[in-house]
Amino acid sequence: MNESDFRTLVDRPLDAMMAAAEAMTLEGHGALVTYSRKVFIPLTRLCRDVCHYCTFATTPKKAGKAYLSADEVLAIAREGVAAGCREALFTLGDRPEDRHPAARIALDASGHASTLDLLLDMAKLVFEETGLLPHLNAGLMDEADFRRLRPVSASMGIMLETISDRLSEKGGPHYGSPDKLPSARLATMEAAGRAGIPFTTGLLIGIGETREERIEALIAIRDLHARYGHIQEVIIQNFRAKAGTKMAKAPEPSLEEHAWTIAAARLILGPAMTIQAPPNLHAGEELATLLRAGVNDWGGVSPVTPDHVNPEAPWPHLALLDAATRAAKRTLRERLAVGPAYAQDAERWLEPAIAKAVVRQVDAKGLPVVDGWHPGGTDAMPTMPAAGVGADDARLDAILDRATAGEELTEAEIVRLFAAEGPEVGRIAAAANRLRVANAGETVTYVVNRNINYTNICLYKCGFCAFSKGSTKAMRGPAYRLDLAEVGRRAAEAWDRGATEVCLQGGIHPDYDGNTYLSILEAVKTAAPDIHIHAFSPLEVTHGAQTLGLPLGEFLTRLKEAGLSTLPGTAAEILDDEIRDKICVDKVNTAEWLDVMRTAHNVGLRSTATIMFGHVEGYRHWARHLLHIRRLQAETGGFTEFVPLPFVHMEAPMWRKALVRSGPSAREALLMQAVSRLVLHPLITNIQASWVKLGKAGVLQALDAGVNDLGGVLMDESITRAAGGQNGQFWDATQMAAVAAKAGRPVRQRTTLYGQVDRPAPTGDENDDQRCFA
Repeated sequence: MNESDFRTLVDRPLDAMMAAAEAMTLEGHGALVTYSRKVFIPLTRLCRDVCHYCTFATTPKKAGKAYLSADEVLAIAREGVAAGCREALFTLGDRPEDRHPAARIALDASGHASTLDLLLDMAKLVFEETGLLPHLNAGLMDEADFRRLRPVSASMGIMLETISDRLSEKGGPHYGSPDKLPSARLATMEAAGRAGIPFTTGLLIGIGETREERIEALIAIRDLHARYGHIQEVIIQNFRAKAGTKMAKAPEPSLEEHAWTIAAARLILGPAMTIQAPPNLHAGEELATLLRAGVNDWGGVSPVTPDHVNPEAPWPHLALLDAATRAAKRTLRERLAVGPAYAQDAERWLEPAIAKAVVRQVDAKGLPVVDGWHPGGTDAMPTMPAAGVGADDARLDAILDRATAGEELTEAEIVRLFAAEGPEVGRIAAAANRLRVANAGETVTYVVNRNINYTNICLYKCGFCAFSKGSTKAMRGPAYRLDLAEVGRRAAEAWDRGATEVCLQGGIHPDYDGNTYLSILEAVKTAAPDIHIHAFSPLEVTHGAQTLGLPLGEFLTRLKEAGLSTLPGTAAEILDDEIRDKICVDKVNTAEWLDVMRTAHNVGLRSTATIMFGHVEGYRHWARHLLHIRRLQAETGGFTEFVPLPFVHMEAPMWRKALVRSGPSAREALLMQAVSRLVLHPLITNIQASWVKLGKAGVLQALDAGVNDLGGVLMDESITRAAGGQNGQFWDATQMAAVAAKAGRPVRQRTTLYGQVDRPAPTGDENDDQRCFA
């Protein structure tokens, strides 16, 4: 739509507008609706403005004192923390010291030159003492003010309210309120854009403005956002008449008028914008109308403090808000004070201390992880919602139908699958599981293997790795290098205990060259001639070839002739150089990793493929990774399985510096299993779940989400353990069978290439095996 089209919205039928707005909302946000669990801190109720509808601003006599004390501010904040809040919304009047001597006296007594100076100190206090993320509504400010407050806030805001100068004239609701001049408000919004502030604004409708003026205001907001990209949400708030104000008897806008304005906002601002309406200003059954009109956010809802702007309208109980949202076939999720798109790009939009606090809380969507589960931890993965009906099912089902037909999905379609929420997750899992039944059957498979990580000394500096040591000096634990005799002994011991495979990987030791890898193969084949050797990441292969001055194909052929059977698909992390430049800049790049695998497949070596996810990347990077794997498989057919590896964060160097997220959420971890099945169908038949990362409860859910394989028993698993994983080093055949049985599935030991195994699987308790393989 162009600007002349926008102006025709004035007379457009509401039903048609709402249908178009709802379609646009679902395009941009799916069925997701967000809210912020916040506490409101009314730093001062004094203001230099006298808006004719406002009951928040008051007089010094009624206020009692000009400002809350630091103790009072902290008490409110701590009550919010106890109630599970994550945001501290500071509300205050605009520069009250310019109007009220009491404010000036109070500021002088506290040693502050202005209300903004006091706000800076209080926001800093709340953030440092409680961890709540401050959102500041401080009235008119210039760019210098924004930059000064930026280090102590996650976001800021000011309501444009209206673009009509008429309303500031005598008799208008903004008469006598200099801070409500539209030009001044727009200048503040532009200053926030120049300062790079995630910003909230919006309209107050029903105070005398026309529909044409609302459209003009929305166009002005759109244009500012187009220049600076900083408008994180637009509130469409309906005027409520309040006793004791000059507008106490003014008519309130109808639900239909509110819905019209929301729909106009959506159509003008586009599918990506977050559009908010307060959920406490309409009855519960009316909320569905607001959602259909284009709302995708309910704003701040406090379990502790009232709505100080509309004290007559209590916040809905969160359980009731959730029920009302679900009744409209939407899924409610908590967000932070900073919008999800800005949380995803925290390094750009937030100051370092705030960014670190945000990054550690959120998932790849930029929303907080609230269930407490992390990969590698001992807490059981929470149960994901069952499949159900949602507002965006038609689009979702169309994608699932294409995947089921074996078509290659687009990047955008894959991103939509990963963005699934609520009952959509169960819907996707069920579709993936139907494909699993059709292509891999009911049997759960596993391999009896042993990990031999022959050195943890590495020349590379991958920021996610807690296993490697940067030199021969002990850093995070002792550095080691196994000699060839010990490698051979461990391989023979594994064979004697029933293993059919050894998995050999290690750091890139400064003394290693291509001959080292050939010698390792010789040691294993001498000690255990019949064991399958699954060894050497693409990084190790590349290093070996380069140190001997050999082409990849020739070196891989030598490895194969020396006894190498298959390659692990590790060192893939995320196959997108935008991400590799952040987490493993000196490692093989995407093209090099794919070239090693392509070459290996072409010389007759098969391999696995992996993804390590949940750190700094987004859903688009997951999609690109899966598409790389799919396309290479279509070319070579050399991948035996796909293995999602959730990032285990606890000891990772980048996490300790608060530069990466705390692993994927449970929702994301389960979706990766299911979406992998869907995207890679029918080219890769086997999808594997990592019990080390997911734990028993996670594995059981994964088995209902497209997974058919549990990987290896992993005698001596050490890489996840070094990262802080707590799910043990060994799952014997009995444990594999027990998990499969709990899932209602048969179990079978397999070879590395998914063939039949002639020798029996080992048994015994975990402690015996850890002692034996220590």
